[in-house]
Amino acid sequence: MTSVKPEDDVLRVVGGSPLEGTIKVRGAKNFVSKAMVAALLAPGVSILKNVPEIRDVQVVSDLLRLHGVNVSVKAREGVVTIDASHVELADVADVDTLSGSSRIPILFSGPLLHRLGEAFIPALGGCRIGSRPIDFHLETLRRLGATVDKEHEAGIHITAPDGLHGAKIHLPYPSVGATEQTLLAAVLAEGKTELSGAATEPEIMDLVAVLQKMGAQISVDVDRTLRIEGVEKLKGFAHNSLPDRIEAASWASAALATHGDIFVEGASQPEMMTFLNVFRKIGGEFDVRDNGIRFWHPGGDLKPVAIETDVHPGFMTDWQQPLVVALTQAKGLSIVHETVYENRFGFTKPLVSMGATIQLYRECLGSLPCRFRQRNFEHSAVIFGPTPLKGQDIDVPDLRGGFSHLIAALTASGPSTVHGISLIDRGYEDFRDKLTALGARIS
Repeated sequence: MTSVKPEDDVLRVVGGSPLEGTIKVRGAKNFVSKAMVAALLAPGVSILKNVPEIRDVQVVSDLLRLHGVNVSVKAREGVVTIDASHVELADVADVDTLSGSSRIPILFSGPLLHRLGEAFIPALGGCRIGSRPIDFHLETLRRLGATVDKEHEAGIHITAPDGLHGAKIHLPYPSVGATEQTLLAAVLAEGKTELSGAATEPEIMDLVAVLQKMGAQISVDVDRTLRIEGVEKLKGFAHNSLPDRIEAASWASAALATHGDIFVEGASQPEMMTFLNVFRKIGGEFDVRDNGIRFWHPGGDLKPVAIETDVHPGFMTDWQQPLVVALTQAKGLSIVHETVYENRFGFTKPLVSMGATIQLYRECLGSLPCRFRQRNFEHSAVIFGPTPLKGQDIDVPDLRGGFSHLIAALTASGPSTVHGISLIDRGYEDFRDKLTALGARIS
């Protein structure tokens, strides 16, 4: 993977102008990378379409190649072709070099155990937004019959010389990653697996659809229980990725914060209904069309709201960060209770420096049952507005927080310098070109 030059990791923004125009979103970051890993399960060719040109796709492509897989990426066409006819163990040092920028390697475990009988997982990266332990992943693999050696000096060595077998597994919290791990490991395991407390996000359901195309037997119950009946073999797939609901909501929030008007081509209503309800409550307008959704600020005062993030079908945690920037421009007191990641409000500190009035609290300012109650995490935010924002130097903390800072810079009066923007490339395709197309003053 090519390294980022220091001069390419800084964006200078002159804010204060509405973002107006049309941009396009393609496949969901949180699905595409997992579908690419699923291709490892079948000794054949898989074709994934509507793939965005983002860094996570590049990382997974490189990881697959390290394992002897042939990967062809036609970035502009949005097509990735994966031939997993040959799979081999990768060099530990090479995998470790790539894995620092992604948490994807842990999901290679199940497919590699089925294909090779062993897997090696190095230290994991990803955004620093709170505790994201892999204990659920490892316990799932153990329940399915794997042996996990956590004492290995360079990472975690996992073996399954006798293969994997079905098991009854319960997740104490509907973890997306652990649900994906179970699916990828159980589809070829001998016997039946029952996973209760599973995550049911749209990206999970699209992964289930891919696995079903490959020949897997998976049923989904209304009580968050997945039932997987292991099969002897799988085949390659051809699949069109669902659109990225997080990127679509991010551009919608940018339209609201900058008093803009953005048509997000490719945005899909069914996966965004919860967001659209909140967007309308704040005072934003939207128009759902066959090929996308138009989002705009209709004029007048935006309204304050109370939001609690939750697992699907609740308000998605990745939606709250860009929307908080828009809430700094709403008239009155807004409350956001974060119940998914305990440290997700770290991104608000630069917003306060820019002029926003945001107070963080350790208390649960909401009615949802919360894992962080009385655990000393600042996981509730009170935002008072409207407050004018002023440009300043900003360091990007994580993927979603970084795009939120970008929205703040575009909303603020005067110039801002945003450092570390390469992190945004992990999940936002061609965001610099899209900003230019919307009339943003950037360099």
